[in-house]
Amino acid sequence: MNLGDSYVVGHQGELVLINCHISPYTAASYTNHEPLRTRKLLLHAEEIERLLGKMKEKGLTLIPTKLYFKNGRVKCEIALAKGKKLHDQREELRKKAHVREIERAIKAKR
Repeated sequence: MNLGDSYVVGHQGELVLINCHISPYTAASYTNHEPLRTRKLLLHAEEIERLLGKMKEKGLTLIPTKLYFKNGRVKCEIALAKGKKLHDQREELRKKAHVREIERAIKAKR
């Protein structure tokens, strides 16, 4: 399983997990699943309304944080997250570039 670029959106009153890669089971027959298909998340109607309301009102995003098995079913933990502002992204890129320069300097001195 890979949750790297996956996210959750509201679609027709339901929550759907998008871009989550779950590898096909190699010992299965021809009825195997598509690895990147969209997957419907099962939640209570009140939970869905509450999460969709927060997503619209505050500009938050739902992201999956963990997938695990329980009683023969796959459970998905989701979290509300706020995206980075533009100035935060630029600062992060500067830090990464600075670390890269330091590593190159250390490597060159060896």
